[in-house]
Amino acid sequence: MKSHLLKIESLSNSQKDTMYTLLNTHFEGVRRDVFELDLNNKNWVILIEDETQLKGFSTLLMYTTQFNGENVNVVYSGDTIVDPSAWSSSTLSRNWINSVQKLRGEYPEGKLYWLLISGGFRTYRFLPIFWQEFYPRYDKPTPNRISELMHFLAYQRFGEFYKYTSGVVRFQHPYVLRDGLREIPSERLQDPHIRFFAERNSGYILGDELVCITEVSEENLTKAGRRMWSKKLVMSH
Repeated sequence: MKSHLLKIESLSNSQKDTMYTLLNTHFEGVRRDVFELDLNNKNWVILIEDETQLKGFSTLLMYTTQFNGENVNVVYSGDTIVDPSAWSSSTLSRNWINSVQKLRGEYPEGKLYWLLISGGFRTYRFLPIFWQEFYPRYDKPTPNRISELMHFLAYQRFGEFYKYTSGVVRFQHPYVLRDGLREIPSERLQDPHIRFFAERNSGYILGDELVCITEVSEENLTKAGRRMWSKKLVMSH
């Protein structure tokens, strides 16, 4: 499979149609106007394709904001889906990391943080596989500064949909994974990261999204993440 990083404005109408169809196939509650709004609020998209069709995508918003008087760079992940037939492939994770590595050059001042909202355990599991320090997590309390940054970014991005006490986002029109995809297999709950996700975001079954954060830097990558960091990517403008 191949992956391409494109600017949102370069997407064709047929590509948008295919993206919407893929999202709607795997989620309930997908509205075209909400999908279009997500696209319009992002500036990049990663497309994953095999020889014949789109297998997945992830929209990205890269931006800079001010927190405690300092510039903070943020990459926020929007709509993301990979067809189950491509779950065995590392194409999305490899090219997501590599895409952000390349885009980092456009935001050289200050640290870069990944603001991720996790509505499913597979998304949350991406964090411990590729990043050493991330929050929230089962084995460490969230440091005060990181907690404040998370709350700040979540309020800034989601407003009233962000629930401070639980640390989740509850959208007015949530996407809910369809039957067979949303449930956590009982054997997966033996993984402490997945068990933590299920406990902290008990409303995931209804589409609640757990707010997560990690610093995007080579030093913060696990061994698996470092292998992804060195890969090359095709960029389209």
